[in-house]
Amino acid sequence: MKTSKVFLFIFTVTFLNLSAQNHLRSFSYKKGEIIDILLLSLTPNSKTIFERYKKTAFPIAFEYSYQPQASFGITKHTLGNHMPYNLYFGKWDNKEKRENFIKNITTKVPDFHKQRRKLFTYFGLTYYEAPKDIEFSVNTKKLNTVTSFWKKDATSFSNFVSQWKSEIEKAGGQFIIELNKGTSPLGYNYNPDLFFIIEWKNKASFKSFAKKHPLEAYSTLKNIHQFVIN
Repeated sequence: MKTSKVFLFIFTVTFLNLSAQNHLRSFSYKKGEIIDILLLSLTPNSKTIFERYKKTAFPIAFEYSYQPQASFGITKHTLGNHMPYNLYFGKWDNKEKRENFIKNITTKVPDFHKQRRKLFTYFGLTYYEAPKDIEFSVNTKKLNTVTSFWKKDATSFSNFVSQWKSEIEKAGGQFIIELNKGTSPLGYNYNPDLFFIIEWKNKASFKSFAKKHPLEAYSTLKNIHQFVIN
């Protein structure tokens, strides 16, 4: 089997989330590698469109070092006006390769962006350069929330984040990953100042914390996006 076909098979398995049987999904990034955060909603009855997208776009992405990672379903939107229904992680060797893919893809696949618009009703992309070696795991038997913040001003936001993180730890929440200094390419429009995945013991502990510390009450926040993943 050719290498490109092997990669396509791996991606298809990941995309369809067949790994969901394993409750622990682990990630590993070396310093300088790129962490893709993709928030997606697929167009209904999109199998034919997706098959063409796999055959045209993904071989090029693999040439530029793309490696699909584990994915999650979004089970509940708790805050914000973004409405994706899946969260996907990706990996690239470095920032240069990630950005060259975006820069050059339409020279090889002229209708790349048109395909995406047909395939996804929502497509949000932010990518982060790993500042150090990063390893983390998401336990899907726990309740996991994803929270993104956009700040109004740096000082008050820094104070808020410090206090908020302290209160979460007191409430038994565990920070799985925290990302900042992301990049959202032109046309993708999802670049929060901070991105978190937080693990809670159960739904009750998260609901209790959210009731005591409602994020909507903080005037220092310009925008908030929060949802639950499985």
